[in-house]
Amino acid sequence: MALVLNGDGNLTGLTAGGLPDATITQAELATNVVGNGPSVFAYSAAAQALTGGVYTKITFDTELWDTNNNFSSSRFTPTVAGYYQITTTCQPAGTASVGPYIAKNGSVVVYGTTTAVLSYGIANMSALVYCNGSTDYIESFCYFSATLNTSPGAGTVNFQAAMVRSA
Repeated sequence: MALVLNGDGNLTGLTAGGLPDATITQAELATNVVGNGPSVFAYSAAAQALTGGVYTKITFDTELWDTNNNFSSSRFTPTVAGYYQITTTCQPAGTASVGPYIAKNGSVVVYGTTTAVLSYGIANMSALVYCNGSTDYIESFCYFSATLNTSPGAGTVNFQAAMVRSA
């Protein structure tokens, strides 16, 4: 039975006992709706030296979670084809302009906006990226206008990925 949210805000199509518990299984979802797709949150616990004026691959040495073991060597390689929301954040330990980018298979997907010269300025960006589930991989790069270390920590230098829709 289909649930319909009418223009007046009323929900129709739900019968008494229609949802016996709070568990929604993949079988109860429509085609191409993600239930338990891969997700990762990794960050840099140690400082990384970045040469000023050069985009450098960011090293993420700590995982808060990796639900499908798809993150290794600072690279996300999802094994389920679909569309992934990728977010990365980078902060210098000092004063510099900062600019991140997300790469797929070694090529730029999208550049983030470079922040102006700030003391401990932080830059983050996000993009929706399709991955084929077998050979595609995602990495994070960052640019500092001056040679500085990153400012390590889960809130300052991180990489996040979550499947939002299967292929």
